[in-house]
Amino acid sequence: MSLNYLSFLVPIAIVLGIGGLAAFLWSLRSGQYDDLEGAAARILLDDDSE
Repeated sequence: MSLNYLSFLVPIAIVLGIGGLAAFLWSLRSGQYDDLEGAAARILLDDDSE
């Protein structure tokens, strides 16, 4: 009985893991993590130009 569940859940877990890894690698290659300090300082800037 539990073998039936495992044969269904293990491939789903593997596909989701590969999808998460692919999303991480895509974000790494597209430069999402290049400027972490700039993003932290940008929130402190006051952009109220009138």
